[in-house]
Amino acid sequence: MTENTVLPGSVDTLVVGAGFGGLGMASRLLAADPDADVLVVDKADGVGGTWRANTYPGCACDVPTSLYSYSFAPHPGWSHTFARQPEILDYLERFATTAGLRDRIVGGCEVLGAAWDSVAGRWQVTTSLGDVSARFLVAATGALSAPSVPDLPGTADFPGVSFHSATWRHDHDLTGKRVAVIGTGASAVQFVPEIAERAAHVTVFQRTPAWVIPRPDRAFSATEKALYRRVPLLHRMVRGTVYTFREFLGGLMAHATALLPVVEKVSKAHLRRQVRDPELRRRLTPDFRIGCKRILLSNDWWRTLDRPDVTLVDERASALTASGVVDATGTEHAVDTIVWATGFTPTEPPIAHALRGESGSTLAEQWAGSPAAYKGTTVHGFPNLFLLFGPNTNLGHGSIVYMLESQIAYAVNAVTTLGDGEYFDVTRDAEAGYNDAIQRSLRTTVWNAGGCSSWYVDATGRNSVQWPTFTFVFRRALRRFDRDAYAIRRVGERVPETVVPEAPAG
Repeated sequence: MTENTVLPGSVDTLVVGAGFGGLGMASRLLAADPDADVLVVDKADGVGGTWRANTYPGCACDVPTSLYSYSFAPHPGWSHTFARQPEILDYLERFATTAGLRDRIVGGCEVLGAAWDSVAGRWQVTTSLGDVSARFLVAATGALSAPSVPDLPGTADFPGVSFHSATWRHDHDLTGKRVAVIGTGASAVQFVPEIAERAAHVTVFQRTPAWVIPRPDRAFSATEKALYRRVPLLHRMVRGTVYTFREFLGGLMAHATALLPVVEKVSKAHLRRQVRDPELRRRLTPDFRIGCKRILLSNDWWRTLDRPDVTLVDERASALTASGVVDATGTEHAVDTIVWATGFTPTEPPIAHALRGESGSTLAEQWAGSPAAYKGTTVHGFPNLFLLFGPNTNLGHGSIVYMLESQIAYAVNAVTTLGDGEYFDVTRDAEAGYNDAIQRSLRTTVWNAGGCSSWYVDATGRNSVQWPTFTFVFRRALRRFDRDAYAIRRVGERVPETVVPEAPAG
C-alpha cells in the first residue's frame, strides 16, 4: 500500500474498496491496459475488505476454498477445504503485491461524498484525504461492510463492554465473563463455540432458529497441495468439479421444492446427534423451509447450545439495563459483556448515501430502501458508475468471487470500449425491464416462498439481494458491455432532464 497520502487531482478510474471486488477490478483493468490510470482507496489501513474487518474467533469462509479465490490467481496452498479468515486475508494481501497494485492503493481514505458533474462528464469525489475527479467510479464496498446494531432502550445504562462481531474487541478477555450473544446467524455459529470454552456463561438470544448442516471441512494434505502446485490443471479440474456440484445442488434447492425435505432431514439428523434434550431440539427446529434463510454450516453450534454453561433464550432482546439484557417476555439476564451478532445492512449500504447522480439525489434516495440496478452493476441516473456486489447478485450456494469476476469483466469492457469524451447512462427502460424479470424469477424461489422473514427481502417486500438462478447465466449476461442498453453521450452534450424514478414495484 502506498505511503503517499496525497491524492492525485484526477484519475481515470477510481475504485472504492480494497476487498475482493476492488482488487479484482484494478488488476483486470491493468491486465487489459498496463497503462490504465486506476486508483483504489479504502477507509481501512490495509487491503482485505470484510476479511480484514472480521477477526472474531473462529471466523472462516462457508464457501469451499476451491472456489474462494480469483480464477486468474489460483491458490493451491489452502490449509483446509473451508479457509480461515487469516488465510483469506493473507491471500488478498499477497495478491495485491503480486498483481502490482500496492502503489495504486491509498488506505485510510474514506469517501465522504461523490457527485456526478454532467458538464465535465466526471465524478467529483470528496474523501477524508482530499478531493479527486474520476471519469469512472467503481463502488466495491461490499454488502457486508456496515454492521447493524439495534438501538435498544437502556443502551446507555449498560455499564459493561459491548461490541459487534465485525469489530471484535480482542483487548477484552472473555475468560470468566458472563456473555450475551444477540443473534444466531453465520458469525454467531462460528464464534459462540469458541468463546464458550472460556466464558463463565454464555446466553444466546435467538429470534428465529436456523437450519444448520454439517460443514465438510478437512485439512489438505501436503501431498494434495504439492500436486496442485505442480499440476495446475488438476487444481482447475477440482475447482470445476466443486463449482458444478454446488451449482447443480444450489439450483435445485432454490427452485425444486421436492429436494428441500431431503436436506431438512439431514439437518434434523444433525440436530438429534448433537442435542439430547427434546425440548431444546424443538426450540432449535425452524418452522420455515430450509434455504429460505441462509443455511448455516457448523459441526459444533448445536452441541455448544447443549452445554450446561450456555443458555438459549428464544426471545428477542428488547432492552438493556445496568445489570444485563431484558428479553421480550420481560425477563432480565445478568451479563457483563454483550456481543452483537446482528449482521449488516445489505439493502442500505453506506456508499449509497454518499453518491449523488444527475438529478442531485443520492443513490439511497433514489432506491428508497429497495436497491435495484441493471445487471446488478449500473443504475439509471448515475453515469459511469459501477456497483460490485450490487443488488440481486448475492448467492445461496456459490462463491461471490465468481459473480464479482463477471461484473468486473463487464465493467472493464465498458471502460476500454467507450470512446474519448463518451460516458454512459443505462436507460430507465433497460433497468426496469431487467429488474422486472429478476423479480418474476424470484417469486417461486425458496427465498421468496419459503415462509420466513430474511435480510434478503427489503423494507418494501422486494427481494433485492439474491440472484435467482444459475451463476453461469449471470456470467453469460455480462460477457460484454451492451451499449444498446445505454444512452451514450459526449461531454458537453445537453443532458435530458432527469426525473428520479419511483422505487421498483415488488
